[in-house]
Formats: sequence, structure tokens, C-alpha cells
Amino acid sequence: MGVVGRLLHGVWRFLDGLRRVLHLVLLLFLLAIVWAAARHPLPLVPAKAALVVRPEGRLVEQLTGSPFDRSIGLLSGDHEPETLVRDLVEAIRAAGKDERIRVLVLDPSQLGGGGLTKLRAIADAVQDFRRTGKRVLSYARYASQEQYYLMAQADEAYLEPTGAIGVIGYAAYGLYFHDALERLGVEVNVFRVGTHKSFTEPFTRQDMSPEDREQTRAWLMPLWQAYANGVETARKLPAGTLDAFIAEAVPSLKAADGDEARLAEERHLITGRKTALEFERLLVALVGEDRTSHSFNAIEASDYLTAIRPEAALKRHPAGEVAVLVAAGNIVDGERPAGEIGGDSFAEIVRGARYDEDVKAVVLRIDSGGGSMMASEVIRQEVAALKAAGKPVVASFSSVAASGGYYIAMDADRIVATPTTITGSIGVFGLVPTFEKTIGKLGVASDGVATSKLAGSMHLERALAPEAKDVLQLGVEHAYRDFVARVAAARHKTPAQIEAVAEGRVYIAPRATELGLVDELGDLDSAVKAAAELAKLAPGKYEVTFREKELSWRERLLRELRAEGQSALARLGLAPQAPRALRPVLGTFERQLQALGALNDPRQLYSYCGCVAD
Repeated sequence: MGVVGRLLHGVWRFLDGLRRVLHLVLLLFLLAIVWAAARHPLPLVPAKAALVVRPEGRLVEQLTGSPFDRSIGLLSGDHEPETLVRDLVEAIRAAGKDERIRVLVLDPSQLGGGGLTKLRAIADAVQDFRRTGKRVLSYARYASQEQYYLMAQADEAYLEPTGAIGVIGYAAYGLYFHDALERLGVEVNVFRVGTHKSFTEPFTRQDMSPEDREQTRAWLMPLWQAYANGVETARKLPAGTLDAFIAEAVPSLKAADGDEARLAEERHLITGRKTALEFERLLVALVGEDRTSHSFNAIEASDYLTAIRPEAALKRHPAGEVAVLVAAGNIVDGERPAGEIGGDSFAEIVRGARYDEDVKAVVLRIDSGGGSMMASEVIRQEVAALKAAGKPVVASFSSVAASGGYYIAMDADRIVATPTTITGSIGVFGLVPTFEKTIGKLGVASDGVATSKLAGSMHLERALAPEAKDVLQLGVEHAYRDFVARVAAARHKTPAQIEAVAEGRVYIAPRATELGLVDELGDLDSAVKAAAELAKLAPGKYEVTFREKELSWRERLLRELRAEGQSALARLGLAPQAPRALRPVLGTFERQLQALGALNDPRQLYSYCGCVAD
């Protein structure tokens, strides 16, 4: 080993040692949190209390990454807090039957989004709680559009007198990079099938194509109407109230002297205006005072679940399981942690359900815009094998189940989507950037010899050879024909019938149902019941389990303490966030970067839909 080699080896050993030390320090810090949490007994539910539902960060079907990765991300500020939708739904439904819980309090102040479908799942649980005759109250200093949807579900919704409600409607904007890439000398080679397959447009255009504008408007408008209807129904307002509130915002605010809280009350979007102290006193009158905190008697949803789950587990005597397998995030090749759908890792979970004798039926809960075609096919094969083993499979669509997200679902016995699901997008593309012009600007060139015209053709510092372009385009066309044929076989239609609704077109679920791409509209519960019926499991005689990749003891420990550590970091001010004004732009850019990062298919073939509303 030469001098340079020894030097590099020494530097590597130093950096590796430093990494180990930093991991040890972090582990000790987390163990300190564990020790602090362990000193506290299991939470007790007061005899008379309010359940506080306070979602933090984004609502998700599955937490992103391993518990260890999430802990590191929270410490560094690189990981946005997340809340499992099913946890909140479980807590609210249990509280409706619990005599100790007299009031439900909705606090949306830390909610960071997640989509209307997930908000509706919580809203449905809240409406079930209201039907028990118990009161639901909500309060906010300021409510963004998604926060207000949750806030509006209450019997009584109160706003800080100096606050406001940010209801402005939905938009679907993206960033377009064609001119910037041209200036940088980046040549973007696009191969696609589907007139409406728009994922590649930001790299080849400077604006939205007419086809994409048409299809986006077709799903965006119904999505907004579903939002408005959900608010107006909960608040008992006439249809069109929200549209009028937005359209008349400027003259109405002038008439209200710029007082947004007063305007919201006048339009009956809220029950009234109260300070935080006034709202607190109202709750003290309803459930009594906590002598320790001098606030109202309350229990957080996470603590409530910790308290009641052991009791519920003792009452279960299942005859079998309906296993819910959550596929959330981009579909990528290989092994991936939760929050991404690895072709190999998710296929392993599906296979585990196939060979588990306790599992009698499976629900695929999908929240994905797709990704790698090869990874999607690996998963689809396991789903088909699961069906062939005699276990019913029902696909349940969350916010998005499009492109590859639809591909992994199409072989299910039944497809159930929520009315606000975005789906379809049956199309395929390839995207290969090359940088020969970029390095040329620096006076650098690539040259050499090869044994064929295709050898070395995928080196990104060289222009794609015509033969390589032909190979990629032919591969995209074959993958598209295969996609269409598989959908046709699964949906009992002809390829021509599917071709007529494919071409990358995106649909809102009710329209997809009319077209035969979806069987019925319903939520996750509907899908679970359908799976149980197909497996001939009697109501109340089966258990619903959520299957994920097996965690190590360390990850299981960190998962249990994640909420404790997250709240501690927030109290210490160690959870930085971008300024509110920058979040929409940063969020759009981050989504597009994440989608690019998911493009790891070995054949460069993708079925992906970046269909998101803000």
C-alpha cells in the first residue's frame, strides 16, 4: 500500500471511528429518554376527562423509515413529525364507547397535512363520536386549510380573536426546469407511452401541457368539492358557503375592517371567538380541573391508546386474522425501510402473509404514486401467488394509488377506493439525463472505444447513442402494452377497453369506478369487511393486524418511545421548521426531488404519478 493509500486508509478509519462515537453519544441520549420515560407509570385514564386529539406533522398510513432513523432525523431536524391515521381513528372510536371520556377536543395546530382522504378518515371517526351524544370541541389560533377541515368537524369550533382561517381552495402546481437544465447543458432523454403521462414534463417543458392541465382540473375540482362538502355538512352550512367565502374575501374583509376571525364567525365557519384561557375554562367546567396542571382533566390520544390497548388485547379471541399490509411511498427496487415500498422488502411481507396459517385474508392498503416497474412487478407476482394460495386479497386505496400504485393492486379480488382517492395513470416512461454538454462547458470530453454501439451507451457523461434510445423506447412501449394487458385480464375487460382509459390519464375514484378500474367506494373498514366476507370469517370473530417488516429489539424500543422523544424535543425547541411562507415552495421541490431519488429501476422503466393537491 502506497503513501496515498495509507493516508486515505487512515482518514477512513478516523471518520469511521468518529461515526461510531457519534452513534454511541446519540444512543446514550436516547437511552436517557428511555430511562426518563420508564420512571413514569403507564398512563391512567381519569374518571372524567377529555380526550385530546393533537396530530403532529403529516398524517400518514405508515411511519417513514426505521424508528432509529426517525429518532436521528428528529434530533437533526431532517425528519418532519408524522402521525398514524389509524392511531387517531382507533383512539376516537374507543373513546366514544368509554364512559370516562366525556368530551373530545380537537387541536389541529401541529397538523402538517397529509391529504383529504386521511382527514376524512379522522372526520368519520369524529362524527361517530358525536353520534354517541358526547360533545366535540375544537380550538385554534390560526387554522390552515387542512387544519380547518379537522377543526370544522366539532360541535363547537372556537378561534382566537386575533386569529384567522386559511381556506383558499386547492391547487396543483409544480416546478419546471427545462430552461435551467438547458443553461446547465443537461440533456434530458425522455421515453414514454401515454399522451397524459406527465411526470417527465418538468424536465422537457417550462409549463404544464394542455393534456396535463385538462386531466388535473378533472380530479382537482371534485377533490375541492369533497373538501367543501365535508366542511359544510359538519358545520350545517348551505352548499356553496366556502366558495362564496373565498370569492368574496376582499370586499368581506374590508367590511369587517380586516378582522378575519370576526369574518369567520359572521360566515358561521366557527362557533365563536375565544382566547386560549377562555377555551380552557369552558373545558374545566365540562370535565373538571386537573389539580396538577391547573388545566382541564385530559388525556392525549397516544397516552389513551397506551392505557387501553392491553385491556383490549385480553378480550380478543380471534378465529383468524385479516392482515393489513401498508404500501406507502414511492415504489423502488430492492430493500427499503417503511415509508418507501421496496420491491424485495414488500414482497417479503406479502410472502410472509401467504405462509402464515393465522392469516385468512389480506388487505393491501396503498398510498403510492408508483415508481419502478420492475419492483412493481416483483410485488404483483407475490400478490398473485397469495391469491393462488386461496387467500382473498382486497386492495384499499388511500390518498393516491396511481401508476405503480395501481399496478400492484390490479390483481386483487376487489379494489376499494375512498371518494377522494386519486388513481389510474396507467402509463410508462423512461428518463435518462446526460451531461456531455455540461462537462463540455468546463473543457472536458469523453472518448474511448467499445465492442459494440450499445457498450458504454449509458454512461451519463456521453450522449445517448441512437441505438440506446431505440432500446429504451421499445422497452417503454413493451412495458406499457404489458401493463394494459394485465389490467385488462385482472379487470375482465379487453385491452382495447383499458387502452381507451389509459394513456397515463389520472382519475378521481368515483370516475375510476364508473370506468371499471375500481370496484366500489369505501374506506379501510369497508375493505377489511370485504376481505373477511371473502374469507368467510364471521363478524367479530377475526382480528385485524397490521404487518410490517420485523423490527429488531432496538427498533421496537425506539418505536415505543418515539412520541416521548418527539414531544421532549419540541419542548426544548430542537425541532426546527422552515418559515411558514416558504413551506409550499420547499414542499413542492422536496416532493419532486424525492420522486427523482426513487428512480432506481435497473431497466430505467417507471410508472409514476406525481399527482398531489396543495
